[in-house]
Amino acid sequence: MNHPDLVHPATRKKVELAIEKSGYIRNRAAQAMHGKRSATIGLVVPTVANTIFAEVVQAFNDTVSEQGFTLLLASHGYDLETEYRLVRKLLEHRVDALAVVGLDHSAGTFRLIAEQRVPLLALWNYLPDSALPCIGVDNREAGRMAAEHLIALGHRRIGMVFPTTFDNDRARDRKTAATAVFRDAGIVLQDRWQVEVPYSIAQAKAACLELLAGQDRPSALLCANDVIAQGAIYAAARLGIAIPTTLSVIGIGDFAGSAQMEPALTTVRIPAQKLGATAGREILAMIGAPDPNYMVHSKIELELIMRSSTAIAVELSGAIV
Repeated sequence: MNHPDLVHPATRKKVELAIEKSGYIRNRAAQAMHGKRSATIGLVVPTVANTIFAEVVQAFNDTVSEQGFTLLLASHGYDLETEYRLVRKLLEHRVDALAVVGLDHSAGTFRLIAEQRVPLLALWNYLPDSALPCIGVDNREAGRMAAEHLIALGHRRIGMVFPTTFDNDRARDRKTAATAVFRDAGIVLQDRWQVEVPYSIAQAKAACLELLAGQDRPSALLCANDVIAQGAIYAAARLGIAIPTTLSVIGIGDFAGSAQMEPALTTVRIPAQKLGATAGREILAMIGAPDPNYMVHSKIELELIMRSSTAIAVELSGAIV
């Protein structure tokens, strides 16, 4: 069972049939106690409630499974104290390696990582000088690309719909970079058009119904990700606001279903499958050749996907909107 490649195929088949017939299960916990690998990898994500991390988790899982590892998946609900407890439990289960999302973590989590010295990789966000090994995209660049697209279309009355950026480095980097781009272009972001909402289609729709009600509204919305952008588009449809002729909407992510929306969503693509597979291969290499001082900073490139939810700003009452 530990080295099936060393056993003659006919013999291996007989053993596998005997195992299946008897219902035998080997005790991985006992193996871990004796210093052997548990053949498990922990992955802690902020949420499994929508499509945000679905593709990256699947690609990561497929990659490590091919090498005989089982993925232990946990979700902390955007609560870093909950993440700390989950990381601790996974380490108690003697996982061979651990992957987390983002670079913001509690002090307790950082202490566990330093003390346990288990191979660890941060996914989704890339910074060239991060304290943790990371594979991801530059979320500052994602925010800049989305902002520059709206500016290129002539929009100056721009709203932003984001979650709270506290303890969320991905949202914070996107918003900070986009705001800087607008400021450099001389665009004043009106406070009444800046909305804070969780990553939820329903809550984003409710918030945007209020934001878009009446005539004093933005001509474009930059949304923190595609989930929020979908909510914004549903709100516009409810209010009879034509997209993209009256309102442009851009997201970030290019999640499953974004291309199939009506109108199809313009977005900044995070290549989640590539990211997950690359991260899976990297963490397998870390397990195979453990080095407590190993550090990787790997950047996955973004791509602007122009679809039908954004258009050139039109003139209304003699002014560009």
